[in-house]
Amino acid sequence: MIQFPKDFYWGAATSSYQVEGNNTNADWWSWEKEAGKEKSGPACRHYEFYENDFDIVKSLNHNAHRLSIEWSRVEPREGEFSQEAIQHYINVIMTLRVRGIEPMVTLHHFTNPIWFSESDGWLNPLCVKRFLRYCDVVTKALARHVHFWYTINEPSVYFSHAYLWGIWPPQAKSFFKMKAVHDNLNDAHVEAYRLIHKIYQEINIARPMVSIAHHMQAIVGCDQGLRNHWAVAMREYLYNLEIPNYLVKHKTLDFIGVNYYSRHLVDVHSWWIGNLLMEICKDNHHPLKKNFLGWDIYPEGLTQVLLSLKKYNLPVIISENGICTTDDNERWEYIQAHLKSVHLAMEQGVNVTGYLYWSLMDNFEWAHGYSPRFGLIDVDYNTQQRTIRESAKKFANVCQTGILEA
Repeated sequence: MIQFPKDFYWGAATSSYQVEGNNTNADWWSWEKEAGKEKSGPACRHYEFYENDFDIVKSLNHNAHRLSIEWSRVEPREGEFSQEAIQHYINVIMTLRVRGIEPMVTLHHFTNPIWFSESDGWLNPLCVKRFLRYCDVVTKALARHVHFWYTINEPSVYFSHAYLWGIWPPQAKSFFKMKAVHDNLNDAHVEAYRLIHKIYQEINIARPMVSIAHHMQAIVGCDQGLRNHWAVAMREYLYNLEIPNYLVKHKTLDFIGVNYYSRHLVDVHSWWIGNLLMEICKDNHHPLKKNFLGWDIYPEGLTQVLLSLKKYNLPVIISENGICTTDDNERWEYIQAHLKSVHLAMEQGVNVTGYLYWSLMDNFEWAHGYSPRFGLIDVDYNTQQRTIRESAKKFANVCQTGILEA
C-alpha cells in the first residue's frame, strides 16, 4: 500500500481547443482546412457542457482540474476583448470553485488567434507585448478565483513541431526560426510571470503559483557506448533542463509543471551533431509495450525525470500524464505504474504536490485527430454521450483516499 499526502492535488487536465469545439478564430481552425487534416469541429462541446462535465469531475473525487483559456475567444481581433468570452471563463472557474475543485489555468496551449498568426505569430518582434496584453486582461478577470497558473504549455513541443519539424502550423522548417520562437516563448513566460505577480500584489491577494507545463522525456541510451553517453547528456540538457535552468535563473518558477508520457531511446551511429542530437534506436532494441500512437510505455522514466528536477528545490505538479489506448485495463495499469514512480521520487526527496491525468475526456489530439483515446471519460462524438470508464472509477478511489494499493 502506498500513501500520498492528505493535501495532494488529484485531478485531470484538458485544453480549450481540444474539448470546447468551434474555436473558429484560432489558427488551428483555419489550418485544419488548408492542410486537409481531420477537423476539430464541435469537439466535445465542453464550452456548452462544462457544468455537467464538472459534475462528473466532482463525482470522481478530483480536487483539482487543469484547463486552458482560449486566447482566440478572448481577443478575437487585435486589441478587442470579448466580455462575453471573459465572463464565460469566469463562470467556468466559479463552477469548479463551488464544487470544491482547484482550478489550474493555462494561458497558452498551442493555439493562437488568427490575427496573431497572420502577423508572423511568435516570430513577430511584438509577440511578447501582445501576449502580455492578453495575460493582463485574463489575470485581472480571474485573479481572485485562481491560485495556480501555467503561462505556456509545452514550449519545446510547440517550437519544435511548428518551426523545426513543420508538422503543425505554420509548418516552418528552420532551425533559426525555431530558435527565435524558443527565445520569445522564454521571454513571454518571464514577463508574464512578473506581470501576474504584480497584479496580485496590486489587488492585495495571496501570492500566486506560476509555472509552465514542461514536456519531459526519459532519455535513455540504447547501450553504454561513448557516443550514446554523450548524446544522452546533451539531450538531457537541451530537451529537459535548458528551459527550467533559464526560468529558475530568472526566478520565474514557483513550482514546476511536468508533462510526462514516454522515453526517448538514444542510439547514435556517428559523431555528427545532427546524429548526436536526434538519432534514435530504429532496431527495436529493449522493446516495450506501446500506446495507440506507438509511444513507449516507460513508468520508471517518470522517477528519472522527477529526480533530475530535485536540484531546483521547487514543488512539482504532474500537469499531464496519460495513455491513449483502446483497452481500458491498460489505462489503469498505466496510471498505477506511474503513480508508483511518482511516489518513489517523493521518497527520494522530490516535493511532488499533485498528479493530473491527461485527459479528463477523449478529445481532439491535434494532428492525430480523434482516433487516440486518452480520456478517463469516453466521449461518443456523434451523440456527445459521456461514459465514465472503469479506470476513472479506480483512480477516483485513489483521489478520495490518497491510497494506492500495491
